[in-house]
Amino acid sequence: MRSSSPPTSFPAWRRADGRKGIRNIVVVAYLVECAHHVAREIVLSLRGQPVHLIGFGGCFPNAYADRMLRALCTHPNVGGALLVSLGCESFNRGGLAAHVRASGRPTDTLVIQETGGTRTSITRGRDWVLGALEQLAEAPRVPMELRELVVGTICGGSDATSGLTANPAVGEAFDRLNAAGATTIFEETGELIGCEPFLAERAARPGLRPILQSAVTKAARHYASLGHGSFAPGNADGGLTTIEEKSLGAYSKSGHAPILGLLKPGDRPTQPGLYLLDVVPDGDVRFGFANINDTAEIGELMACGAHLTLFTTGRGSVVGSAISPVIKICANPDTYARMPEDMDVNAGRILDGEATLATVGGEIVDRILATAKGAPTASEQLGHQEFVLTYKSFDPLGPACLP
Repeated sequence: MRSSSPPTSFPAWRRADGRKGIRNIVVVAYLVECAHHVAREIVLSLRGQPVHLIGFGGCFPNAYADRMLRALCTHPNVGGALLVSLGCESFNRGGLAAHVRASGRPTDTLVIQETGGTRTSITRGRDWVLGALEQLAEAPRVPMELRELVVGTICGGSDATSGLTANPAVGEAFDRLNAAGATTIFEETGELIGCEPFLAERAARPGLRPILQSAVTKAARHYASLGHGSFAPGNADGGLTTIEEKSLGAYSKSGHAPILGLLKPGDRPTQPGLYLLDVVPDGDVRFGFANINDTAEIGELMACGAHLTLFTTGRGSVVGSAISPVIKICANPDTYARMPEDMDVNAGRILDGEATLATVGGEIVDRILATAKGAPTASEQLGHQEFVLTYKSFDPLGPACLP
């Protein structure tokens, strides 16, 4: 199967580790909530520039948050990073700075308590970012192929049309991407409950089957402990009736390729192909509610190296993301008619009989190529840079998780 437009090369930025980025941004990362305002003001003062805000709000250290920020500050789409610290938080700012510096990216650490307070810190931070942008503007471009892309997918604001149009259309696109040698990642194990046998059947190796099944079992147990599931009132209002119905729709985003491995946030695929990302914390329930936040899960896809994310929605969603472009695929034709400026692809045309799954799948691949070549997505044009990073805990992957 091929996209309606043949895969072509596009200019990208090569990083020191050999990976390539389709964007070249500077991230401003706050390392505790007390530094959030200063970091945000630095970014707002450079509105319209490729400068994005990310960060971690906790003062107590967390290995997951540290791993996430290390992965995100050295993401292929990131060219440099300014770290903003209050000064007395527990986050290992020196370790993060050393990690970013070792990647060959320009980096600096702004410690508010040592710099002189809010105004001075904002001015100094802005000056550093402006210098970094000048440096990045001189970075050479290299050719990049479709097969070098890592593409993630997530659904949010699902309704009864999601599993009929947008989700299987993304599955069609994933099949085409995998056939072209690209890397694809789907997630939301909490929305795959009931699909364990299907996941096991598609495991690329016998030893991977119980791992995929146990990831979904863990999600079901986690939600049961909290007394809720991944089924929101908006899903029911949109016509979904059961978690099984929602799960089958979410599952259809993965397409039909063999599943090569299981990832956890911050793990990178070891070879091209299809992977499942497990975002539900390991161990007992801690630190509040399970993460069923679309924006946080986009961040976790990015931490695994996703250059961009395919976001399907039936009810409608306006979130984008810092660092990586989000391509919105609307499942419901009525929603698309109400919110056209927030959507990139109208999969609802399938319900209207104006397109087929194959047609929309090809359109999604074409939109991926256009985005990789630099065309802004709807959320990029609107300035969306949502980002969430909370406390979590994960065990390391076992040897059977990856090929």
